[in-house]
Amino acid sequence: MSTVQVQVDRSSRTPLHVQLAQQLEAAIQGGELPVGSRLSNEVDLAEAYGLSRPTVRQAIARLVDQGLLVRKRGVGTQVVGNSGQVRRSLELTSLYDDLAAAHRKPETEVLRLGIAPATADVATALQCEVGDRVLRLERLRRADGEPLALMRNWLPPDLLETDPTSLAEHGLYELLRAEGVRLKVAHQTISAVPASPEQARLLAEEPGHPLLATTRITYDDHGQPVEFGSHLYRASRYSFEHTLIHR
Repeated sequence: MSTVQVQVDRSSRTPLHVQLAQQLEAAIQGGELPVGSRLSNEVDLAEAYGLSRPTVRQAIARLVDQGLLVRKRGVGTQVVGNSGQVRRSLELTSLYDDLAAAHRKPETEVLRLGIAPATADVATALQCEVGDRVLRLERLRRADGEPLALMRNWLPPDLLETDPTSLAEHGLYELLRAEGVRLKVAHQTISAVPASPEQARLLAEEPGHPLLATTRITYDDHGQPVEFGSHLYRASRYSFEHTLIHR
């Protein structure tokens, strides 16, 4: 049975179970709690950390929900995390920013960059006419060398001056912010689609394998649409997480 060193700050505004969960997560991601290891039972953990059993139970439940731990009958609580899956909160951030913040190494291959005529869905999103000139980007994003996402974006043609090198070295939102664009709000949809042969080839999946698909329209602080994105993610390596609040 495994335990790790944990220090909680009882004067902190962060709940004790969250502090415990965060430190256990760091131990899992850092290899101190390797995949396959089993945690001590709640009673022993509570005694070791000077916490109540409900606090320990909440922390364990949080990590189970995140996919880092699993409870098995007759076995106990076992580490299954550190699998390389990217978990992303539903916030107005770019994948590049999130990977960098998570200390994952983002790599970008620019597949297409140039001016193209707006299709019907792009025109609707960017509030322009069908056939109008828009800037089209298509990129393959990797994390630690492994294919993760196929990303297509369309922007107003004069909003951003960029080149393949800049797109490979920086996230799109970072480049927009550098141009003075202030991103304010976005409307996003999430669904699942089967991988086409070409998408499967790029993402190292089997044709027909389900992919996580998102579309996003992003608006600036003046309410103008500045970006329409259509992205495909490997469902085995990527997930969204969010908190639901009762009102």
